[in-house]
Amino acid sequence: MPPSLFRHAVFETSVAKPINLPPPSAAGPEIAFAGRSNAGKSSALNTLAGHTRLAFVSKTPGRTQLINFFRLPGGACMVDLPGYGYAAVPQEVRKQWQGLLEHYLKKRENLIGLVLIMDARHPLTDLDVQMIEWFLPTGNPIHILLTKSDKLSRQEATRTLRIVSESLAVYGGQITVQLFSSLKKLGVEEAEAAIGAWLGVEPNSADKKRKAPG
Repeated sequence: MPPSLFRHAVFETSVAKPINLPPPSAAGPEIAFAGRSNAGKSSALNTLAGHTRLAFVSKTPGRTQLINFFRLPGGACMVDLPGYGYAAVPQEVRKQWQGLLEHYLKKRENLIGLVLIMDARHPLTDLDVQMIEWFLPTGNPIHILLTKSDKLSRQEATRTLRIVSESLAVYGGQITVQLFSSLKKLGVEEAEAAIGAWLGVEPNSADKKRKAPG
């Protein structure tokens, strides 16, 4: 069953420049999703929402150049940021993406947390660390999804989780980490619980309300 927190998310708008971001007063709390191109970000968004085409999974990494807003039933937004680090994208375009990402992550008033997507086989690249260091000064939490963990053995996945957690311990409790697999639907409930806590939502609380007698 898809997690209730993200179910029924609907596309709202796309933004190419900081000046076109929705006015903070008209937007609810926002949760950003970021990650290197081809790390599995779109697949993770689709899996969390229980929707096969909520976020388009491009066969060519690096094509998404926009910030995409998806409104949740409770009023919050999932915000899909452009993938970063794809070498075949022209330098001028990469600079534009970097400016858009940095502006949003550092200055967006409605942003309450960052979900950072990393391929479990290649975690903590230099650009991933740069994203973390851009966002940390906001004081808001970061939750890392180590995606494609199904491509590792159980022992390898456990070891990767431990190494990444230990590497990030220097930042204190602002960063949490988990294993995730869109293919196997692994870690969906754990992700919902972590992100839901930012919104003050209990896991599957909407489902519980629907099932309550009377």
